[in-house]
Amino acid sequence: MKKISAPLKDAAITVSLLFLCFILCLLIQNAFGAYTLIPAVFILGSFLTSLITDGYICGFVSAIASVFIFDFAFELPYFQLNFTITDNLVTAVIMITISFVTCTLTTKLKKQEAVRAESEKEKMRADLLRAISHDLRTPLTTIYGASSALLENDRELSPQQKKKMLESIREDADWLTRMVENLLSITRLDGKNVKLLKTSTVLDEFVDAALIKFHKRYPEQEVTVNLPDEFITIEMDALLVEQVVINILENAVYHAKGMTILCLKAFTVPGKVVFEITDDGCGLEKDRLKHIFKGYYNNTEDLPSDSRRSNAGIGLRVCSAIIRAHGGTIEAANLKSKGAVFRFALNTEEEAHE
Repeated sequence: MKKISAPLKDAAITVSLLFLCFILCLLIQNAFGAYTLIPAVFILGSFLTSLITDGYICGFVSAIASVFIFDFAFELPYFQLNFTITDNLVTAVIMITISFVTCTLTTKLKKQEAVRAESEKEKMRADLLRAISHDLRTPLTTIYGASSALLENDRELSPQQKKKMLESIREDADWLTRMVENLLSITRLDGKNVKLLKTSTVLDEFVDAALIKFHKRYPEQEVTVNLPDEFITIEMDALLVEQVVINILENAVYHAKGMTILCLKAFTVPGKVVFEITDDGCGLEKDRLKHIFKGYYNNTEDLPSDSRRSNAGIGLRVCSAIIRAHGGTIEAANLKSKGAVFRFALNTEEEAHE
């Protein structure tokens, strides 16, 4: 389903608000016989137009149109445009002036909000770079050290030592691969125009695909799956959302100490599909829970154990970015009984098309 272009959408909003203002003014005139509120209604309409649409052009056009509608339908002589009458001219000037000021203010506020959003995005990039600069250094050093030892001391090393070093190299290389996957996901979500490759995805097939990738990395980790019986489709970028599921499952594997049960559940609420990934491990530390989706820690001492291997900070930051880009929500909490839950919600296909 094609999306309506921004200019057409703005034009439709402008016309709709003008029509609503006209109807409301007719009701006010017939019910109260009062004319003093009518200019205020049209000014409010121009303000809302400039607030909802992009820029102040539509708001200013709405203001000009409001003046003509007001003079034509609500000022004597009716159904005639006559700005030679002093009262009509003064009213028109006041309406245009107030509308112009409000449109200018709303445009300025939008620009300030855009600057603030860009500033937050830059801060996010800086935080991300700070996190990965620390995390990338250690596995690269390990790979370099192990490979150098193998090359320089091949004869002195026992087969067991060689095997251990090669396993360490493979583990760090695998970690770096996952880090690159997450960073590529971030780059797809970066910039002003987020390009999501959304397709209609069947829920059961999506979950199967995500679990196949997860089990390739963790073949011994069982995941209990609980899905609805009905046929459900979701309009989403399946590859990116798969990354969310894998990152959260991986986070449980590394950080849910004492875990015996890992469960992936999906259920529907009106207009949405909710995913829940729960475990019965040690739960989340309160200090970590506060900034779990920010992807960085203030001090290296705050890093959880095995964080370099698990890629938890960056991975969960990626999860948040992906779900927000889809217009969804994501949260994490400790369960009252034991363990933790990660929950995110996405619009169903019908809701996404609206």
